[in-house]
Amino acid sequence: MNYWLIKSEPSVFSIDDLARVGVTCWDGIRNYQARNYLRDGMRVGDRVLFYHSNADPPAVVGIAEVVREAYPDSTALDPEHPHFDPRSTPENPIWLMTDIGFVAKFSSAVPLERLKDEAELSGMAVIRRGMRLSVQPVTEAHFRRVCEMGGLTFP
Repeated sequence: MNYWLIKSEPSVFSIDDLARVGVTCWDGIRNYQARNYLRDGMRVGDRVLFYHSNADPPAVVGIAEVVREAYPDSTALDPEHPHFDPRSTPENPIWLMTDIGFVAKFSSAVPLERLKDEAELSGMAVIRRGMRLSVQPVTEAHFRRVCEMGGLTFP
């Protein structure tokens, strides 16, 4: 099993939205490295830390799970959609999306500043200055520690 962190602005799609719908596509990824993580790394059953970015404060707020592996992002093909990319075609889909499902919401959000202050999380990508990727790998140890900080424990 692999572990990930995905970022979403809560005003666009929050952990509460995910809890309400249960499963959703994770579309709109327009960074090649993040796309490659979707394509080459994310597998069904992988666990995901759900991070609210552009929030006050930015924080990890819960857990999701990969329920469908990468497939072509249909929003890239729709000229009316904000994520449209004319270089992407049905024959050559440049951008991919995956489906994630709700697992749990933390009893208390884990703010970015708290992540930075936690010695056990040293090296975690999200705490690095300038790290803006919306999809990031996370070690199992970091995943488990963030879950504990949020009030959840997984065997």
